[in-house]
Amino acid sequence: MLERKQLKGRTQVTFVLPTDTPEGPVSVVGDFNHWNPAAHPLEPQGDGTRATQVSLPMHSSHSFRYLAAGDYWFNDPTADHHDGTNSRIHT
Repeated sequence: MLERKQLKGRTQVTFVLPTDTPEGPVSVVGDFNHWNPAAHPLEPQGDGTRATQVSLPMHSSHSFRYLAAGDYWFNDPTADHHDGTNSRIHT
């Protein structure tokens, strides 16, 4: 799930997944972090989800995917668009 909050000239995007789906560590990777799995790991939240936040320029478009343990890549079904391989978000 994607949550957005408008800030001064930027959009704060929160990437949210259930705690146990999939099992193990998960990161969001995309063109905004040079596809670096260490840049934005999802952390457990008090409501039973995992989440991480990324600040992106307003009126921009970005490709991303999730990377879980065991080199398991997957897309976000709530993304704004899918280009075949990646999820896409528009801020």
